[in-house]
Amino acid sequence: MHVLVTGAAGMVGRKLVERLARDGSCAGRPISRLTLTDIVAPAKPSGFAGPVATRTEDFADAATAAELAGTRPDLIFHLAAIISGEAERDFDKGYRINLDGTRNLLEAIRQESAKNNSSHGAYVPRLVFSSSSGIFGAPYPAVIPDEFHATPLTSYGAQKAIGELLLADYSRRGLVDGVGIRFPSIVVRPGKPNASAGGFFSGIIREPLQGLEAMLPVGDDLVFTHASPRSAVGFLIHAAGLTREALGPRINLTMPGVFCSVGEQIAALRRVAGDKAVKLIRRAPDKAVTDIVSGWPTGFEAKRALALGFKAEQDFDEIIRVHIEDDLGGRLPN
Repeated sequence: MHVLVTGAAGMVGRKLVERLARDGSCAGRPISRLTLTDIVAPAKPSGFAGPVATRTEDFADAATAAELAGTRPDLIFHLAAIISGEAERDFDKGYRINLDGTRNLLEAIRQESAKNNSSHGAYVPRLVFSSSSGIFGAPYPAVIPDEFHATPLTSYGAQKAIGELLLADYSRRGLVDGVGIRFPSIVVRPGKPNASAGGFFSGIIREPLQGLEAMLPVGDDLVFTHASPRSAVGFLIHAAGLTREALGPRINLTMPGVFCSVGEQIAALRRVAGDKAVKLIRRAPDKAVTDIVSGWPTGFEAKRALALGFKAEQDFDEIIRVHIEDDLGGRLPN
């Protein structure tokens, strides 16, 4: 099986590729070939015996999308996107990457599917699309049910919502075999802080675990739903193996996670790493950040996803321990 990963140099993309290479199979089929693409050079995974093509390119370009579809990957993980804050600041870039890029990829697959002649068989790849809980907008209940309507209040949310609609329509017409995954907040993100308004969710855990000070711009009572990067990869891989019969016509799914407050995050950090780590969190109230994240959806029932076998952590302590195991070598720094 040939697997294509767009956005393969991103945090989730890198971890997904490492998992695919380690497992050597996905959706019950052996992986024979990997194609990895991003705007910066993706790393080749170690331990994978088959050929790996790494491509550094703007995937949103229609000609590039046609080239990628022309390689006829059997399974596509479409992760390439720009984050919410950047999409809001740069209207044109957000729509070009997050919307036009997705549509160009779908359209390139449709054109490739049309090449049904003696040298080309039917081509209908499974496409797993990384969406976002940002498709929901206020007002909404404290816990959002699966049937809740998509009314995004950001450009990023609008771009992801349109991507979901496109995926559903191309799938309905038999042009792709799609499934959309709405991620909760993914923490703890390894590496350096980014420009995301919600970056502090990871920062107040990641930096103290490394003996560094972390800024907390919001109050302890702010609540949100989180899952680890390990769970995010698990969501994607599980989605790749779902049957069309199990999914039914509603192919875009809200993922489960740990619903907790910032104060509960800090309490979990204290249990795992002690008071020394917690003392490195410095409170620096920021009204602009608070106003942004207070308008985000907080909790999700995710009944359909749970019924279909998707799994996340049981509590925030587990999320912290996953970060220590996966990104800190299994132990806390001295």
